[in-house]
Amino acid sequence: MTEFIRNRVSNLRNDVFSGITVALALVPEAVAFAFVAGVDPLVGLYAAFIVGLITSLFGGRPGMISGATGALAVVMVSLVSEGNAMGAPGENLGLYYLFATVILMGILQILAGVLKLGKFVRLIPHPVMLGFVNGLAIVIFLSQLEMFKEHVLGEKLWLQGKDLYTMLALVLFTMLVMWGLPKIKSLQKLPEALVAIISVSALAIFADLEVATVGSFIRDGGGAGLEGGLPSLTLGTFEKIPFTLQSIAFILPYALILAAIGLIESLMTLNLVDDLTETRGNGNRECIAQGSANVVTGLFGGMGGCAMIGQSIINIKGGGRTRLSGVVAALMLLAFILFGASYIEQVPIAALVGVMFMVVVGTFAWSSFRIINKIPRTDLFVLVLVSSLTVLFDLAIAVLSGVIVCALVFSWENATRIRARRRMKADGTKTYEIWGPLFFGSITAFNEKFDVKNDPDSVEIDFIESRVSDHSALEAILNIVEKYELAGKSIHLKHLSEECKLLLYKSNPKFREVIIEAVDDPRYHLAADPESFPKGLFE
Repeated sequence: MTEFIRNRVSNLRNDVFSGITVALALVPEAVAFAFVAGVDPLVGLYAAFIVGLITSLFGGRPGMISGATGALAVVMVSLVSEGNAMGAPGENLGLYYLFATVILMGILQILAGVLKLGKFVRLIPHPVMLGFVNGLAIVIFLSQLEMFKEHVLGEKLWLQGKDLYTMLALVLFTMLVMWGLPKIKSLQKLPEALVAIISVSALAIFADLEVATVGSFIRDGGGAGLEGGLPSLTLGTFEKIPFTLQSIAFILPYALILAAIGLIESLMTLNLVDDLTETRGNGNRECIAQGSANVVTGLFGGMGGCAMIGQSIINIKGGGRTRLSGVVAALMLLAFILFGASYIEQVPIAALVGVMFMVVVGTFAWSSFRIINKIPRTDLFVLVLVSSLTVLFDLAIAVLSGVIVCALVFSWENATRIRARRRMKADGTKTYEIWGPLFFGSITAFNEKFDVKNDPDSVEIDFIESRVSDHSALEAILNIVEKYELAGKSIHLKHLSEECKLLLYKSNPKFREVIIEAVDDPRYHLAADPESFPKGLFE
């Protein structure tokens, strides 16, 4: 217990400073995503606070940061727009439909955690993970380019001349501080991101530089400012939205999509943070925490959220390792809203862009360029596909597409590995020794191995090097058995594992007549009985 407390206290400073840095980086992100979704900036900030606090306290991955994200905001745009169209002008009904959808989204995510669906993230192949990381790094980079634009007569135009050069100089200065600070031995323990933000802010204020700030960014987007009160229960959601089948039919598809995107992004980020910290998170616990957070944020006027890879990496790189770092980030964000709005609004956008650019550099898997000629072409295709789809569409489509392609490639390759070695016994029985997995992809090749017409009167099929995997395989075996019997020939199956025999017996009682139970081959008993292996061999 003493060692546990000592470890937590020793990292206290890193957690606190890292949490403050994350909070500063959360502000423009949450505001920007609120604008994308078409809602007030405070709706995004409240979501970042509530989701961040609850997932930090109860989530399955200490050190991971959650809040309002662009992946969810993009889906919310049409939800809010359609919801507004269903109400009277100025009623803002879309906002209340958003809150109701976020609550339902959270309930679906809680169900996913209770049903332990989080474990399926283990099925995501490594090329998909690399593609996800690279695609997300590109998305973060592209999103920061929007900060190099300004509002001119209602249009967003690229900065030019002195304004552009000043912005670029401050961004590069931020990146230089973050790159150089850890290289100075006496300053290595300082949080480089926070030092960079403070340094650039001080430079801009004391030099009286005309640069875009957090405050100007909010006002240019149509917001009144960062300052607000404590989030309160939005009872208007239940008053304005009738609990009818029509309402449920409208919000359910959006809730399903948002729940899926939120969980996929959260679980993928959890895996990434696991790799960075060399520890193991709990996916199912994270699902429940994310769902609970979204239910609460929907009730208190937030737009919902999920894990944020950029802020999570800022936290991990800054030394944040425990739940305290996420709690500090959430509470500091609330403090900014309640008390520090005037100060935070003076932070130059360039400083936060510089921090995010360093996140991009740290997030992108540069090693993927070195392995281009060293990995199978199919894996390279999946990597590029997932990266492209992440940029063009969203994370859910990209990851699902990558997993499907990997599964199809795996099935195709295994379908071609089915083999049959033929040999004759002394008594004239022909034996087919089957090698490779027998499943839907390999049954065509399996059927082609047999010569029913020219085979002798007695045939055996030996499955000691094969496994019967699915219903297609069961049907293929049954068809072969029936063909031999229709030809008036005897056929028997042997060396089937206990699991395979159970599948066959359950599918058709006919198999009890053709499967040989008494087997004298010691290899079969070794393969069929895991208890026969030396203790600890598979531990």
